[in-house]
Amino acid sequence: MSRTTLILRYGGFAVIAVLVNLATQRLVLAFPWPAPGAGLAAAIAAGTLAGLVVKYLLDKRWIFHDVEGGLAAHGRKFTLYTVMGLVTTAIFWGSETAFWLIWRTDAMRELGAVLGLTVGYVTKYQLDKRFVFAAPAHAEPAR
Repeated sequence: MSRTTLILRYGGFAVIAVLVNLATQRLVLAFPWPAPGAGLAAAIAAGTLAGLVVKYLLDKRWIFHDVEGGLAAHGRKFTLYTVMGLVTTAIFWGSETAFWLIWRTDAMRELGAVLGLTVGYVTKYQLDKRFVFAAPAHAEPAR
């Protein structure tokens, strides 16, 4: 795959995951919460999980061309994919929360989310390429 195709595809999948994330957040925030801002943590967590699953499935197949199947392989790779996302998720959550705390508007919260997710996805691609979807090292044959 050409570099341009990779960038466009990865960027498109990031946009899809961001939209899934933000739509899920809006859905959670639409529920009646006992106090203003009370549902924010639940919305961020639910949005992050939904975006993570969508992005994993798209990346696995269309970015890294990983065809390995089975519950064990998916479980191992999704676990690694999630672990690689912990640091990048902290970037996203920190950015979104900071924008909310500074401006206290949904538009600015979502802008913070988009900026945080953008930085996070660029970092995540490098981690996934190296640790999650790397070609397995082959052992030297015995002599």
